[in-house]
Amino acid sequence: MPATATLSAPQKALQKMGLVRDIDLALHLPLRYEDETRIVKLRDAREGETVQFEGTVTDNHVAFRPRRQLVVTVDDGSDTCVLRFFSFYPSQQKALAVGNRVVVRGELKGGFMGWSMVHPSCRAAGGALPEALTPVYSTVASLPQAYLRKAVQSGLVRADLSETVPAELLPQLGLREAWTLRDALQFLHHPGPDVSLAALEDRSHPAWQRLKAEELLAQQLSQLESKRERDELRAPRLAAKAGGLHEQLLKALPFALTSAQRRVGEEIAADLGRPVPMHRLLQGDVGSGKTVVAALAAAVAIDPGWQCALMAPTEILAEQHFRKLIGWLEPLLTPRSLTVAWLTGGQKKKERTEMLERIASGEAALVVGTHAVIQEQVQFKRLALAIIDEQHRFGVAQRLALRGKMNEPGQEPHLLMMSATPIPRTLAMSYYADLDVSTLDELPPGRTPVITKVVADSRREEVVERIRSQLTEGRQVYWVCPLIEESEALDLTNATATHEALQAALPGVMVGLLHSRMPPAEKKAVMSLFAGAQMGVLVSTTVIEVGVDVPNASLMVIEHAERFGLSQLHQLRGRVGRGAAASACVLLYSPGENGRLGETARARLKAMAETNDGFEIARRDLEIRGPGEFLGARQSGAPLLRFADLATDTHLLQAARALAPLMLDRFPDDARRHVSRWLGGKSEYLKA
Repeated sequence: MPATATLSAPQKALQKMGLVRDIDLALHLPLRYEDETRIVKLRDAREGETVQFEGTVTDNHVAFRPRRQLVVTVDDGSDTCVLRFFSFYPSQQKALAVGNRVVVRGELKGGFMGWSMVHPSCRAAGGALPEALTPVYSTVASLPQAYLRKAVQSGLVRADLSETVPAELLPQLGLREAWTLRDALQFLHHPGPDVSLAALEDRSHPAWQRLKAEELLAQQLSQLESKRERDELRAPRLAAKAGGLHEQLLKALPFALTSAQRRVGEEIAADLGRPVPMHRLLQGDVGSGKTVVAALAAAVAIDPGWQCALMAPTEILAEQHFRKLIGWLEPLLTPRSLTVAWLTGGQKKKERTEMLERIASGEAALVVGTHAVIQEQVQFKRLALAIIDEQHRFGVAQRLALRGKMNEPGQEPHLLMMSATPIPRTLAMSYYADLDVSTLDELPPGRTPVITKVVADSRREEVVERIRSQLTEGRQVYWVCPLIEESEALDLTNATATHEALQAALPGVMVGLLHSRMPPAEKKAVMSLFAGAQMGVLVSTTVIEVGVDVPNASLMVIEHAERFGLSQLHQLRGRVGRGAAASACVLLYSPGENGRLGETARARLKAMAETNDGFEIARRDLEIRGPGEFLGARQSGAPLLRFADLATDTHLLQAARALAPLMLDRFPDDARRHVSRWLGGKSEYLKA
């Protein structure tokens, strides 16, 4: 590839799109197809159809009303059609001169004045028609279709498309028909005119199935290889001993563990007792008690003299963990002259310096904080366990940085990742195939199911009345808004205006305001007032999405609920129903200009009203959004599935999952070639 400075604009655009290798071009498949293989007569065409006809130009002039446009009339012998171009070049005018025979393709519109087309494609008549459908590729502004088609065709000719899946394993790929990779790609770039367009568009055609199966196999091989590589690494062997810190913590807890917490705790303890790094995902619905499981894991690491770090995405969540862990662990650590340290970006210099010294000396056995935990100046003495909460909110590089904080040469810390967004089975089988997954599928006793109501914004007064009745009963209320300040693009009522409106509507009630731009001390003060029940209503942006625990809050109002993602709505709903009182969540929505909600927003709100089950919510979320958005930052920089669809291709995923270990063991060279072809150098990202 020539030096970047000498590249033409289309070449730079190809690089930007990641179309660098011949195989990248060969795998850049069409978005759709145009049928240029046949000519129709205008008399046989129907309105709204995209048609191609051939005729003679009978008129060509520039009109100036209602706006400047080139108007060309073409007669095909059966009827005439008027072509309109609102932007045009002199060369175009010349090519469409009166008397020229041209082939025209576009969407046909009917009307009082006869047939017309706006900005159709036109070329001189003559020459053979194409024998295959014309591919239309996704592209960018500086990369014309004609240039991209040539580049893709060249890549297809030059690419090494030799089989990487050994012939004896092919039947196990889950395919109903055997297509070679070369045949499948040739066909999908240039399908014949008689092929079913529906089978091409819904990707059910056997050629598509071959590509999906190969892509899923590459992903499974990459994940399996990273899991095996990690099994070769070393980590401290941490065992809970009789009468040790783990046992002391269990006795000191003011509640009994659920059977799910006990089971998951044992799975984690077994991992920590092995000399290879744990790489476990702890998933559980909102309020299932993940923090106490993390505390028990921390106790196992701290007992033999190691350190544990817990990183959370927001200061509010980190502080919530900090308070709980201090309450549970500090009384047990004090006799050992150990402490719990706290690190965030907004700390005063003196406090921060003191914390850094405690961490470096090993006095801080447990370190809780935000991204500040992975900053360069943070030096651990003996880090053995890293816990990452809401792991999908962190990028790959951030997780790798935390793993790199261990001082022992040749060793890695154990890694426990936590998520309150349960992961659907197909995602666990694909993107999380290299992880061991523990699931908390039981809520602690005393949790009340939350009733969810979807209410139009026009009934706002009724919602305020409901708040009054909750406050009268001594309960507290959250009111969540999507934005802090007005935006021209999103005409939303901001948190400040809502706060003022509720203050006016609820005289004598303390109504607080919380948003991400407030100084940390101010946020802390507001949360303390709400947690201490002095504040009746808390108006907030999504900073209270996770971790905030106020059992007395029994009503959650989410304004402009149609703007939120499904997992975010579920997380917010999880802030209520934490005590014994019956709790409710009101999803206030504003219909669009046409008085209706969009399809996606409607599907989200319907799912919220129908189920409280986080696993069902996650399954529907995956259906609505697809894996790319669902995964968040886990795959930052890594390829998401381009061809396979986890909702419809489960049989191919299962076949690839079963085939991967067999291929890696028996045909390791083929397996590596296969991963390289499909993932290039990006498979490293799958290892975080």
